[in-house]
Amino acid sequence: MAIVFHEVMHGRTALAFGDETAARAGRLTFNPLYHIDPIGTVALPAFLLFLHLPVFGYAKPVPVDFRRLNPQRLGMVVVAAAGPLTNFALAAASAIAFKFVNTLPLAGMAVYIMPSLLRASVAVNVMLGVFNLLPLLPLDGGRVLAGIMPSAWARSYARLERFGFLLLVLLLYTDWFDAMINPVIRTIIRALGVA
Repeated sequence: MAIVFHEVMHGRTALAFGDETAARAGRLTFNPLYHIDPIGTVALPAFLLFLHLPVFGYAKPVPVDFRRLNPQRLGMVVVAAAGPLTNFALAAASAIAFKFVNTLPLAGMAVYIMPSLLRASVAVNVMLGVFNLLPLLPLDGGRVLAGIMPSAWARSYARLERFGFLLLVLLLYTDWFDAMINPVIRTIIRALGVA
């Protein structure tokens, strides 16, 4: 559901800036079935699981026509940032709920299940937020960076998008991810008091 909220907020933010593309496509729903990508949500994770590799995937991106945003560059930055910011807000809400649940007199399996689910929600949302803020296209961080760059730089930077997925795969399967990104994720989770 973290990915669904992430994608829906891109679409709702785009709508607030004047782009109705996601709304017309029926993609502003929180129904997860509308966000399944046959490759990114099903085939890729299954293939990686089969190969005993770290599993990752993605939802079908919500369509946004950046040309329709008003103002265009600010709209692009805010729409791109909306997804990761939503994940951080969900992580914070889950952390608050985690602390509250730990004060309740739970019984049976709820003693283990509720805190575990909330802890997992914090971890997943922080990971999604941090990962999506990497300054690589097609990730949200790349769109934010392109939106704040001078126009000439942004056009040159946009040409690198075709290599973005390959770069992401290389980063995920090298020590770079563990050395640079995991410490950031762990620090945020600790700051939320759920480590």
